[in-house]
Amino acid sequence: MLIRRPIDEVFQAFTEPGVTSWFWFTHGDRRLTLGAQATWTWGMYGVSTRVAVKAIEPSRRILLDWNLEDRPTEVEFLFESRGKATWVEIINRGFEDSDEGLAEAFDAKEGFTLVLAGAKLWLEQAIEPRFILDRFPDRVRETWKQR
Repeated sequence: MLIRRPIDEVFQAFTEPGVTSWFWFTHGDRRLTLGAQATWTWGMYGVSTRVAVKAIEPSRRILLDWNLEDRPTEVEFLFESRGKATWVEIINRGFEDSDEGLAEAFDAKEGFTLVLAGAKLWLEQAIEPRFILDRFPDRVRETWKQR
């Protein structure tokens, strides 16, 4: 996805939970740095996951071990400067070679597509997307309160 913002700003949006929470998860407990283990929470669904930063190259790459619902995978974010814009690619690896693994890979692809679209909307237009919230409206906890 092409995001029409400078690469440093886009990279920061994926490493700083105070920014990321505007377009993806609702809470992150720490900034992504090499060796960090962070917890990301989607409060509307009552779901959290732990991510471990395996590699980080400022304004270029983030490599994570991701374990959502006891399904470990590896997620790589790649950032490429395109003048005043940034090309962002997300690669998710480690799915089982089975029908279930294929279904999980397609679900992950859909989720990351929404993340990229949300990041684009937030960073370019300062509009809070509700893609993640609205993806599963019947699963939103009754006690959830929006900002």
